[in-house]
Amino acid sequence: MPAKQSPSPDAKPSRKGEQTRAKILEAALSSFMERGFEETTMRIVADEAGVSLGNAYYYFESKEELVQAFYERSHQEHLAATAPLLEGERDFRKRVLATLHAKIDTSEPYHRFSGVLFRSAADPHSPLNPFSDASRRVREEAIALMERVVDGSSLGPPADLRRELPYLLWLYEMGVILFWIFDTSRGRRRTRVLIDRTVPIVTRLISLGGNPILAPLRKAVLKLLRDLRDGDALATDETR
Repeated sequence: MPAKQSPSPDAKPSRKGEQTRAKILEAALSSFMERGFEETTMRIVADEAGVSLGNAYYYFESKEELVQAFYERSHQEHLAATAPLLEGERDFRKRVLATLHAKIDTSEPYHRFSGVLFRSAADPHSPLNPFSDASRRVREEAIALMERVVDGSSLGPPADLRRELPYLLWLYEMGVILFWIFDTSRGRRRTRVLIDRTVPIVTRLISLGGNPILAPLRKAVLKLLRDLRDGDALATDETR
């Protein structure tokens, strides 16, 4: 692979550079849909974008980096769509509904591509999967959005639940997206129904989490979540 000549950290991308980068990304998405991820090469992407192979590598070091750029663009579109919906709204249920529906709205143009991408992203060892180290930045930004959903609401969960809630909501969103990928109904109607009917359930469960009687159960569930996420559960099992 040609060496990538990185620009100076202080250098701002020119308008032409931004347009070239966008053109390469669009060519990659088109090729991924037509040929699949594995069959697409950086040379194919460069040819379809009308740039040299070296220029393609200047902006993106690999196909995987192209996919990460797609993740970032999709997230930024979601942020832009969500901001006005959350402004002034304090009801937690409505904030979650708005955030999830906005995610489906902004993802819809990429529905076919998402199905193609899933074949590679579903591999737990793939850098394309949303839980990988390569996806960490976008994942953390998506969790931060859920944190804003919680912080801007009138919801007052216990402190331990509050700490884990953004991550739990992100996992919930991931489940909705997985359902959406396989949803062939017109306008993704079934996904909309899933959101509308499960958000009230999730909201109710969160409210019940503050019940003192259920505190031991809440603490046990949250500990399990932390152990599975951080890998502590495996270490505990090995010492038994």
